Amino acid sequence: MKFLFATGGTAGHINPALAVASYIRDNYPESEIKFVGTGDHMEARLVPNAGFDFETIEINGFKRSFSPKAIIFNIKTLFRLLQSEKASKKIINSFSPDVVIGFGGYVSGPVLQEAARLKIPCCIHEQNAYPGITNKQLAKVADRVMLTVEDAKNHLECKNEPIVTGLPVRGEILNKNREEARRELAIPEGAYLVLSFGGSLGAAPLNNAMHDILVANAESESIYHIHSAGTNGIEFINTLEKEGFERKDEFTVVKGNCEVRQYINNMDTCLAAADLVIGRAGASSLSEIEALGKASILIPSPYVAENHQYHNAMALVNRNAARIIEEKELTSEKLNAMIDELLSNPETLFEIEKNAAEMAVKDSREKICGVIMSLAK
Repeated sequence: MKFLFATGGTAGHINPALAVASYIRDNYPESEIKFVGTGDHMEARLVPNAGFDFETIEINGFKRSFSPKAIIFNIKTLFRLLQSEKASKKIINSFSPDVVIGFGGYVSGPVLQEAARLKIPCCIHEQNAYPGITNKQLAKVADRVMLTVEDAKNHLECKNEPIVTGLPVRGEILNKNREEARRELAIPEGAYLVLSFGGSLGAAPLNNAMHDILVANAESESIYHIHSAGTNGIEFINTLEKEGFERKDEFTVVKGNCEVRQYINNMDTCLAAADLVIGRAGASSLSEIEALGKASILIPSPYVAENHQYHNAMALVNRNAARIIEEKELTSEKLNAMIDELLSNPETLFEIEKNAAEMAVKDSREKICGVIMSLAK
């Protein structure tokens, strides 16, 4: 059997696709798998590194503006779209896939549309609670639509009834033991661990709101705190050094029970050990929070397409599986008050953890693979 995956743009699209493709490769070794993406985004590096064949087409999104520059850009984009349809057809005809699978990103559009025209079975996976433009269009022609959360169903017009499959979570996250993780981090019995991060690059609003909280928690005996300032947060780390935090290494400062890093390399350990997680509301992060049954305070990024992180967060909030503070309302005082409220009420914390765990789909790869194989047959 042959499977053609189309995805790109962000790790949130690419990594789930790689997880599913790897599962197919491991369980159906006779299969042939190929990816289609763009040559100038991270899929061009991640997919070959994962050992999969990779071909490229040239495509990008339209700019939502009527400025002269935007108009010129959109004319070029329209030309690329026409060219990408021809390129997609050429790849499909050459590879002759049994199923074509889209995991989001602009590149999914022409590949899946062409597969549908050629009557090749095709399916898509939507990571977010509020679908992107590409998947909204593809849902109308795809044979199967798979969702991370049921809430996305309300925003899609599907050819067939969509299926909730969840989002694949990395094996190292699923397999990490809480007690073992806390021993690794030297978190004593009875103490709380707060884990906060704003993504790999960091989020300046979250760093700013965290400043006073980190300084205060450094003096606490009952609260341990690990915070990632992000690769763009070096100035924030330097500021804390002036506040009495000691330099542990080039990328880390420490004071008391509080540690601030530029980047968290052992996220599986930190996440497993945490009692409260504070961060953005990307689909992958939320799936990991759910898989481990963690209480969280979510601060959705307002800068993403369709404001989808807000909708992702509300899927949990509406089920009492998380708390939310929108960035426009984020202050150190408000965030600290919410942290205190949760950590001082173990029953509330436990209820949120339980509700988050109930949302988890831990066999997501298997479910998605099952859908793909049903189309292949």
